Amino acid sequence: MSLLLCRYEPVKHPYYIEILGIHIHSSQELCYVIYNHPLLVMEDFVDESLLVFIREELDMAYLADKLKVLMDGKSKSDDLLFLILSECDYYTDQEQSRFRQTVTGLRKLHPAQYAKARADDLFHKKQYGKAAQRYERLLEYPKDKVVDDGFLAGIYHNLGASYAQMFQFDRAFKALDKSYNMNKDMGTLKQIYYLTVFEPALPIGERYHALFTRELIEEWEKELETARQSALVNEDVVRLRELFKKDPVKRAEGSAKMIQQWKQEYRVMI
Repeated sequence: MSLLLCRYEPVKHPYYIEILGIHIHSSQELCYVIYNHPLLVMEDFVDESLLVFIREELDMAYLADKLKVLMDGKSKSDDLLFLILSECDYYTDQEQSRFRQTVTGLRKLHPAQYAKARADDLFHKKQYGKAAQRYERLLEYPKDKVVDDGFLAGIYHNLGASYAQMFQFDRAFKALDKSYNMNKDMGTLKQIYYLTVFEPALPIGERYHALFTRELIEEWEKELETARQSALVNEDVVRLRELFKKDPVKRAEGSAKMIQQWKQEYRVMI
């Protein structure tokens, strides 16, 4: 990820945001992160280390003091974010209003929906290990009108996707198996088949072998070939994480060396 620096502020020690893997060098970049990643910043983003950066590196002691007062007064974390956007004067009043509406909407979600949104956000930022931990905790929510079998099937599916991204195929299958048993989704069945392409020794049982009909396999193999041809055109497309985003993308035959490379890449994201 990269940011466009519009106003230079000569910081000596840029502020590192681990989950994005970036250093920020200005108040404008700080505002950009807040505005574009609300789920990332709504909990515990503004802390003492950020105050030090604002005070000492951005030379905005007045803002740091205001934030400190709010923090000591146990103000809502949202109010801290609103203050930063307001005082840095990077986004217009209309844009700040939209951000407030976004945050307010997220806060109105059922706790499980909010937790899922945050886990999904981590997944899309390739923080698969952290996402998996959050999906696991979501499975502990008691059932209600929101946390029903359909909701839980989605959690198991995303949990399986997270494990697959980390090459933990056994755990991925167990999660996808539970998801499929709850909603019989054909997309999930297809992803289970793709797992067997990556790991033929998976103990999926005769039940799934029976479900993998000749017609389905032929259809899925065509998609495999399409993915292989795309990979030949642009090797950057070949990433295991695409397997479980939108329509899955599959491994080409004989790509053991490539998979080893992917493993090394993804392990740093756990």
